[in-house]
Amino acid sequence: MNASHKSSSAVRSYAIVTGTSSGIGLAVAEKLLKEGWQVHGIDRSPAVIRHAHFQACTADLTQPTQIDDLLKEILTTPPQALVHAAGMLRVGALDEFDPQDGQLMWQLHVDAAVRLGQRVLPLMRQARQGRLVMIGSRVSGGMPGRSLYAASKSALIALAKSWAAECVRDGITVNVVSPAATATSMLLDPQRAGTPPKLPPIGRLIQAEEVAELVHFLMRPEAAAITGQDVVICGGASLNG
Repeated sequence: MNASHKSSSAVRSYAIVTGTSSGIGLAVAEKLLKEGWQVHGIDRSPAVIRHAHFQACTADLTQPTQIDDLLKEILTTPPQALVHAAGMLRVGALDEFDPQDGQLMWQLHVDAAVRLGQRVLPLMRQARQGRLVMIGSRVSGGMPGRSLYAASKSALIALAKSWAAECVRDGITVNVVSPAATATSMLLDPQRAGTPPKLPPIGRLIQAEEVAELVHFLMRPEAAAITGQDVVICGGASLNG
């Protein structure tokens, strides 16, 4: 585990973003950097971002000790935002599903969110400001062949609502952003062979950059009254229930 540190003389808003080596996490980090943020990117894979205000941190978020050790190293000041975008998808009907895959998704999506939240939210409450956004999924309500993935993403909504209620008087918002099928490398995972994503009514996949734009909006002062919500980017997939 390591973190590469770069300094800046300018005072910048500071965010921690997980899963920044690809997909939505990468798009979020790039959007924040473009908007003038300083970003700590946490990922198991090598960093792909090269930017003066990006600090790459290596950790396996399914390993609690690695999360705890890294946070001890990087939480020298309270972050203004935490975005938990790291994710994985394993598919299959319940009678053919590998329980270990379900456990890994729970560890990455839920357990990691809890460990991050337990360390970061108290700092935000002391500072009386902060934004926490977790990336959920349109399928959190349930879908054939996605039961354990859906269960782990559904848990994020319960966490967000609970934490939002705990922090609502402290100037902190906690939300989930739940996209439908998004054009990321996750869709190319061999584990999902034979189960292609279903295009939403707009006729195309959601773009990671579209998700990042919404995440960024939820960090803006104008979004201070939005908390405890599951904000869905569905391309029309929710129109028929």
